[in-house]
Amino acid sequence: MTNISGASALSALSKLTSAATGAPAADAAAGGPSFGDVLKQSVQSAIDSQHTSEKTAAASLVGKADMTEVLQAVNNAEIALNTVIAVRDRVVNAYEEIMRTTI
Repeated sequence: MTNISGASALSALSKLTSAATGAPAADAAAGGPSFGDVLKQSVQSAIDSQHTSEKTAAASLVGKADMTEVLQAVNNAEIALNTVIAVRDRVVNAYEEIMRTTI
């Protein structure tokens, strides 16, 4: 069994999403977004959530945001990060399962 690190899993995921966006999928032909596009949007949403959290925390330091806003922004960022981590873990598990498959 091969052990896979997070960096190599993300690299593999990057290659998969590039391939997925290069070839038309069944959903894409029907007008829906491709898997790569959905994944890209989800990761970008998590990054935006982190940036919002940082901006809100910085605003609270100068007195322009209250603690409730900071806590909500940090909580949203934490939820987004946990979601990304869960998806990454599923991708890694699926990749490991594929690698264990005998041909």
